Amino acid sequence: YTDALRTADNIVTFRIAVRIVARRHGLHATFMPKPIYGINGSGMHLHVSLFRGGENVFFDPNASDGLSDTCRYFIGGVMKHARAIAAITNPTVNSYKRLVPGYEAPVYIAWSHRNRSPLIRIPARRGIGTRIEIRNPDPSCNPYLGLAVILKAGLDGIRKRLAPPLPVEQNIYEMDLATRKQQGIESLPENLYEAIDELRRNEIIQEALGAHIYSRFVLAKMKEWESYSSRVYDWELAEYLEKF
Repeated sequence: YTDALRTADNIVTFRIAVRIVARRHGLHATFMPKPIYGINGSGMHLHVSLFRGGENVFFDPNASDGLSDTCRYFIGGVMKHARAIAAITNPTVNSYKRLVPGYEAPVYIAWSHRNRSPLIRIPARRGIGTRIEIRNPDPSCNPYLGLAVILKAGLDGIRKRLAPPLPVEQNIYEMDLATRKQQGIESLPENLYEAIDELRRNEIIQEALGAHIYSRFVLAKMKEWESYSSRVYDWELAEYLEKF
């Protein structure tokens, strides 16, 4: 583990190195989020903790679960802004083929100490290793932007003391819609257009990006969505060509 900027540098370096090695062996290494239907896609889970003066401020030895109020507020901030964050952490139309029920990737905005169906999981280690795992980012994400918006959201939660709801320790995929509504469990966006719409309405995440990057990002992603939406795909031909 290291600081956010160096982590982003390491992610980019890793991608470049893997592709170079693959090419030398006559292969192509892809970081596409969901290249194959029916199996788990490729994630880029981010583990985050905050330090002050060498001390992990997410850890509280007196709390029953070892998590400080600061950690809880950070979780609350990430959850509050999660739907807008998805535009950055899941920035392609293919990203949302990975974020579907029944696979390893999360769909629902919740947090847990143990199970892996929510957006945020708390790994078991405590002390200096206390951290949260944010599970929706994928490898098509720009790590510099992804880390920036997550930190902005978490710090907004700390500043506003946004306490998260109770952790969800059961498998959310096994809950029906009524149970999820009763517990206030929302879903991540279902597609890129929905995520961009959330970003357009979220000033906190826009501030993290800055006006120039925000406007250019939205413009590029809307062009991507319009191109995707206007194409006719093999699935449509197989499904409809002889039916109508």
